Amino acid sequence: MTATEGYLVDFPTLGDLHEAWAKQHCVVPQGHRRGAPYVMADWQFWCSAKHYEIRPEVGWDPEDPPRNQAFVYRRSQIVGPQKTGKGPLAATFTAFEAVGPSQFCGWAEADDGYACADWGCSCGFEYEYLPGEPMGMRHPSPTIQLTATSQDQVDNTLTPLRYMIQRGPLGDILLDREEFIRIIGDEDDPDLDRIDAVTSAANSKLGNPISFALQDETGIWTKTNKMMAVADTQRRGLAGMGGRSIETTNAWDPAEASVAQRTWESQRPDIFRFFRIPPAKLRWGIKRDRRKILEYVYEGSWWVNLDSIEAEAMEIAETDPAQAERFFGNRLVQGRGHWLPEEVWVNAYAG
Repeated sequence: MTATEGYLVDFPTLGDLHEAWAKQHCVVPQGHRRGAPYVMADWQFWCSAKHYEIRPEVGWDPEDPPRNQAFVYRRSQIVGPQKTGKGPLAATFTAFEAVGPSQFCGWAEADDGYACADWGCSCGFEYEYLPGEPMGMRHPSPTIQLTATSQDQVDNTLTPLRYMIQRGPLGDILLDREEFIRIIGDEDDPDLDRIDAVTSAANSKLGNPISFALQDETGIWTKTNKMMAVADTQRRGLAGMGGRSIETTNAWDPAEASVAQRTWESQRPDIFRFFRIPPAKLRWGIKRDRRKILEYVYEGSWWVNLDSIEAEAMEIAETDPAQAERFFGNRLVQGRGHWLPEEVWVNAYAG
């Protein structure tokens, strides 16, 4: 079985709209294709389709919109290896939540469509809905936080987002103010319509009601570094606004009791989780198996050179084999290379 088998989108979702909107508004931030339109890999589109999956029975009342209750999932977790493209994907989610049609606003009838011109964007983008497809609109007062343990970590999302603003039509509706990003809207409230970076060292914005949070590298968010409390505080702020969040992270050390582990182990049905764990029979320490592991976890990420990835992994493995297997093999490994067998977490956490 390959990693991409089973990606069948046969449910109502705003993911198709997100994919088309991102291709028009976002650009590739690095590499030989830098500046080209952003095109999602299959696994990235799957994450979008599931995050924006709409409950088929939800109704629409413009006076009392359902907000996060329109969606099957209140929040999402995306676990992937190094350089698989989590940061740029997170930037597209952030831009979409800020100025894109990320909010459910009813079910389409014949000739319904979305046009950027109706929402202050001059790029010319239009999207024709199919009858019965869920429709999207901009959030009326987006307040977004990009969160990590340090500024360098926040930059995983903020740097590609800023490049997308500089090199594409997002520059018409998002203004980079260095300390934050201003979202062009109908109001002039300094506490609304903005994207802020939040870290454990600069968390003055915590506790504010927010519409969306991107929580990066939650595999190292723990009680010790006070990021467990940050996660809890942000989710309370999201609940007050009917907002939602996305976690992105590498595989975590099961011995550290991280936010990512807590999310993975939660029994809540309204959390979408994406985590490609390679087949248990493959052993990281065997060269042939290691290559199969890398092919499995990086499948679809066409920008990744597996020879380069394997070389870096092997150098790290000389001093920290557990880290190499977590970061590149996408496996739950604890301590000095002691792998947590797949059947253990399946029996404990699958549901």
